Amino acid sequence: MPFMKQRPSEISETEFMVTYGVIYEHSPWIAKGAWEAKDSGNLDTLQGLHNAMKKAVADGSDEAKMRLICAHPDLAGKLAISGELTEESKSEQAGAGLDRCTPEEFEEFQSLNAVYKTKFGFPFIVAVKGMDRTEILAHFRARINNDRETEFATALEQIDRIAFFRLSDLAE
Repeated sequence: MPFMKQRPSEISETEFMVTYGVIYEHSPWIAKGAWEAKDSGNLDTLQGLHNAMKKAVADGSDEAKMRLICAHPDLAGKLAISGELTEESKSEQAGAGLDRCTPEEFEEFQSLNAVYKTKFGFPFIVAVKGMDRTEILAHFRARINNDRETEFATALEQIDRIAFFRLSDLAE
């Protein structure tokens, strides 16, 4: 049974890209990779489409993966303050209460964002769905002590989780 009203494998490439090109933040190349592999897998189930998109990420170069990671906004960062987040990120951050930080929480997010980006060269990424501000800060505090290789891999895992949640939201 397809997870969408219209099977992803049966729509045009243009429709596919419009619908699924936004799943990975500012990275439509991932949907393109899934579309190009549509004959080798099942895009018509939530898990099948997610797996195809995850494979496109995994098959990407380290440079493409770094661009994907860097396409994500800081949590409770400048883009959130100025209202420049994608609709998906805005909804996810608001759902975790990041738009209602206390001044102390906001200051800690700003500080952790700066330290993390200096240490690793990319933004801290966590799939915030189902989490609140205190849980996110706890993850942030713990992960800032990891090495770069661990954080690079963790960021990609978290991005895949975010994509799964976004695909789930599209499902009926």
